[in-house]
Amino acid sequence: MTHEHTDTDLDPAVARRTRRILLAVVLPLLLATVVGLALLWPRGETPVGSRENPVEGPGFTTAVITEVTGEVGTEAMAELQDGTERIVPIQVPPEIVSAGIEPGDTIRIFFTTGAMGSGSPYVYVDAVRDVPLLLLTGLYVLVVVLVARIRGLMAIVGLLASLGVVAAFLVPALMSGAPAMLTTLVGASAMMFFAVYLAHGVSIRTTTALLGTFIGLAVTTGLAWWSTSAARLSGAGSDSALMLDAVLPGLGLRDLLMCGIVIAGLGALNDVSITQASAVWELHAANPDAPTRSVFARAMRIGRDHIASTVYTLAFAYVGTAMTTLMVVMLYDRSVTSTLTAGEIAEEVVRTLVSSIGLVLAIPATTFIAAMLVRSSRRRAEPVRAGGRRSAGRPGTPVSVEHRAAEIESDDDGAHRQSPAT
Repeated sequence: MTHEHTDTDLDPAVARRTRRILLAVVLPLLLATVVGLALLWPRGETPVGSRENPVEGPGFTTAVITEVTGEVGTEAMAELQDGTERIVPIQVPPEIVSAGIEPGDTIRIFFTTGAMGSGSPYVYVDAVRDVPLLLLTGLYVLVVVLVARIRGLMAIVGLLASLGVVAAFLVPALMSGAPAMLTTLVGASAMMFFAVYLAHGVSIRTTTALLGTFIGLAVTTGLAWWSTSAARLSGAGSDSALMLDAVLPGLGLRDLLMCGIVIAGLGALNDVSITQASAVWELHAANPDAPTRSVFARAMRIGRDHIASTVYTLAFAYVGTAMTTLMVVMLYDRSVTSTLTAGEIAEEVVRTLVSSIGLVLAIPATTFIAAMLVRSSRRRAEPVRAGGRRSAGRPGTPVSVEHRAAEIESDDDGAHRQSPAT
């Protein structure tokens, strides 16, 4: 029969000691997060849902496009879905026509007699895209569950729980005027507890990764607070930010920018922390006699590769999201320095640099914590017998490191099984 090992092959006594150490560190963080949620949780009326839906009302309805005419003022013909089934001409903005509309598309339209002067009184508002988005979401869940199985399913549950924190706590609290930095730290901490433990389980390994993530989170938050102020970023670089400032004056767009920088880097931060913690445990399992310095150095070689790939991953992601802004800024004849320091681009530059610094520092921090924990397992696990080898199987029988490593096999959930060979 096989024997499963959680947290690699730590000696039970050492594992208990390590769990107590981690609990002494993580429990205060958890309590602080819970207390922060309780104190900062928005009470009473909040601005959430306080405005009417801009695309609902007696003048709005849906229609199915039957023909694209291309004529100015009546660019398409559509069948109303209000029970009359009438086919009417629709005014469609030129940018929507250029993006592509086809017969069969379901759209939302608005009836207003004020548009009669430029064509049809029926004006295009937006596309109805519920079905394709639901199909894409279903495909995403299916692929994740088929490939990652139960772990993938739990990761999705963790994602939903984290997004629940954003929707139920973070956004309402910020809109209600709660302190931005404190609210961001509490919200991000709650998101990490959900994401890490639901996706990866509660173990020494994942708790080590969580501590590394918290270190990176603290660095990222501090740098985001300093850099947005030092660089004099206003946070008003988008139409949505200006609209929000008009609806909720005094909200603090710079504070919202800082919050966005922190949240945007959480996923990559957790990714590298989990990877580094796993790397240390696996290196220790393969060679329990390896010195701490050697385990740390080997894990950091993995970490440096991860740093290199993740840094440009973040940069590429931010460039992609700011592509239209980048193109607008580059229309003007200006130097590279002037372009990069323009307000719209500077926000993305700061976002990339701050997230990358927090990510890079989280890697050695997580690796160091994990290496210190596995060191105690090497010192206190099994007694060293004659010849400098640790016993395994029958008492007194020397077992080589190679044989010991061969006895350990990793399953797809990160647990370790003891080979029945001995």
